[in-house]
Parts: sequence; structure tokens; C-alpha cells
Amino acid sequence: MTEQIDNIFQKNAPDVHMPRAIIAAVDTGDIDVERSVAELKELIRTAGGETVAEVVQKRQAPDSATCIGAGRLEEMKRLAEDLEADIAVFDLELTATQIRNIEEALDIETIDRTMLILDIFAQRATTRDGRIQVEIAKQKYLLPRLAGMGRQLSRTGGAVGMRGGPGETKLELDRRHIRQRIAGMQRELKEIEARRGLLRTRRKKDGVLTAAIVGYTNVGKSTLMNALTEAGVLVENKLFATLETTSRSIVLPDGRSVLLTDTVGLISRLPHNLVEAFKSTLEEAASADVILHVCDCSSPDIAEQTRVTQELLSELGCDGIPVITVLNKSDISGWNGHLLPENTVLISAKEKTGLDDLLKALSEALPETARRMKLLLPFSEARLLARIRESGNVFSEEYTADGILADALVDVKLIHEAEKFAEQF
Repeated sequence: MTEQIDNIFQKNAPDVHMPRAIIAAVDTGDIDVERSVAELKELIRTAGGETVAEVVQKRQAPDSATCIGAGRLEEMKRLAEDLEADIAVFDLELTATQIRNIEEALDIETIDRTMLILDIFAQRATTRDGRIQVEIAKQKYLLPRLAGMGRQLSRTGGAVGMRGGPGETKLELDRRHIRQRIAGMQRELKEIEARRGLLRTRRKKDGVLTAAIVGYTNVGKSTLMNALTEAGVLVENKLFATLETTSRSIVLPDGRSVLLTDTVGLISRLPHNLVEAFKSTLEEAASADVILHVCDCSSPDIAEQTRVTQELLSELGCDGIPVITVLNKSDISGWNGHLLPENTVLISAKEKTGLDDLLKALSEALPETARRMKLLLPFSEARLLARIRESGNVFSEEYTADGILADALVDVKLIHEAEKFAEQF
């Protein structure tokens, strides 16, 4: 099987315009359809297309053959012809049979929300492990849909690796090839995950403090990462602008260093296969000492976005990790800093305001591994200062008539010894 659903919007784009999409949604009352369709439009824009029409139908359940009713399907066909649409995008997961039937009725390519997200991930994955994660998710999505894919399968190029007995059908060949491909990629991904696990174990052993930035897609996580570390992470006003993790070390006001890691953005109804594929990336949050949960406080959907993030963090086993809620985009939200809940800070990553409050909150939330202290040590305690220097840091020292005046980051094991000399101030 060749690359099945890579860059759907690019390959459907005529030379003269962006690919034009018609959105279809079924309102069963289970979700906020208006919000979901608005998000789907943003996904289409991120993929490189433009939405030219929306069709929403209220039903108790999607039609088993075509998802929407015959009347609405006919309406979509007229819209596709009148608006010269290139592709139909359904705001739910379709079966292979539904895709085949809809394409036969509309005579344009049809994809669902999951395929669209997979397409975006395929466009934006740049590292080896990122590409493997996306490809595994794609193949797992495709495997149960091979039977009945019809036009969908024919446009992807059919089977590769024509091994097997003469009685083995093309469908069986495709399935076998995909299973083999998934197994091979999973082995390679496990090797990458094992290396990541060793790095995390080494950090813990070496006492490296870590903080993970998590949150809904497009809330400003990468902007915050750049504001704190000058990491140079790509920032775009699009969903899933970055997929790979970026880690940088920063120095906190108390003198300690913390390794800050940006993670992939989340979205409601994120395909299960993608959640599974990116768990190795998201597990950076599960091993962190503190989680920075970034929210877009200018968004009317902040409550829903927060719920989605919290549910995934719980699924990853992050329940016992301290969380700082970071309300970003205060410059456009109209929020002020009064009466904020505990462990919540208000910032604008773009304008770099509120960052001092964030760093202070981060310092307080991290486990006490060291403490910054001002000490007046008798000359007879010069050896203690040397021990402090070995396990921590001495920012400045001055020899005075009364002793050694030092500004130092004292390791937790030495705090008790050093405290009696701090009390002299």
C-alpha cells in the first residue's frame, strides 16, 4: 500500500485556487455542533483549504449508508457543482462504505474529521519519531476500512509487495501488508520510546527538575515557550502548528534550573489512534514535576478546551502532579488579575507580560531541591561554603570583617546546616 491519505488538500488543489471544501455535520444532540463545525473550518484552513459551504442535519443517528439523508446529500451535490467544490469533509468518523456511497453520490472526494486531522499531522510531522507516530495512526485507521473502500482505495494505488499464494485476494494482500508495516513501525517506535525513557530516568537520577507545557491546540504554548526560552519554535495562528516536543532549560528566580518541555496540542474528539500514537510524546507530562496547563482566556470555548485537556491528563496518569493554570492572551481577553483561583496566573505570552508571576508560581510548585539563601558564614565555616558550591551554586561571595557574605543556592541536604547562618541577617 502506498501513502494513503497524505496531503489530501494539497493533491486536490487546482493551480488556480485553494481546495474548496463543503462541510457536512449531523446534529444528534450529543455535542455542540456549531462549535464543532467552527473548529472543523479551522482544521480545513490549517490543512490548506477553504470552506465554501456548510450542511447540517438534525437526526437521531447518522444514516448507516450515507451518514446524512438523501435530501441533504442531493443539496450537497448541487452546492458542490455550483461552488466548484473539490472535497467534502464530514464532521464525524465515517465508515468505508459511507465514504464510497457519498463519493458516488457527490462525485468528489470525501473525507471525515479523523482523516483531516491525520492529513494535518502528516503535513507537519518533521522528526523521525513524529512521522512514525502519524503513519502508525494512519495505517490503524485504514486497516478496518479496506473492505468497501472502492474509489478511495483505487486512488491510493492499491497493494504493494505482491507476495502470497495465488488464492490470496488483493484485499487480503493489502491487509497483510498494512499489519506488517504497523508491526515494523511499532518496533522502531519502541526503540525511540526506550531511549526517551532512559533520558527521563537519567534526569530523575541527576535531580533535573522538569515542567511540561500542555493545553488545547492554538492556545499559545509555543509562543510561551519562545517567550521564556527564546527556543525559536514555529508559531502560527493555526491548529497543530507544531507537533514535536521542544525542551529548553531556564533559570528560575530562586536560582534553580528547570527543563521546560512543549507538547503537542490537544483537540476535542482527537482520534483515539492519534492519542495512542502520541502518548510517548505526551508522557513527558506524566513524568514532569509540574504541569503548566495553558488556556486561551480570550476564547469562548475555554471551559470545553479545559475539560478536554484535563481528561487526557487524567488518562495519562497525571492526577498527582501539581498543575499551574496559565491564562494566556490576557492582552485581548479583557481579563484582569484580580481574584484568580489558587495556582492560576494571568499572562500574555505574545506581549511577555505576567511571566515573572508565572516563574514565581513555578518555583513555588516545584519540589524543594534547593533554596536560595543569603548567608553570613564565619571564616571557620569556609568548608561549608565549599560544600554548598559543590552541590549547588554560589552567585556571589564577599569577605567582610564579620565573615563571608554569600548569596547561594543551597542543596536541600545542606539547608539545615546553613539556616543558622541565615538567621543572622
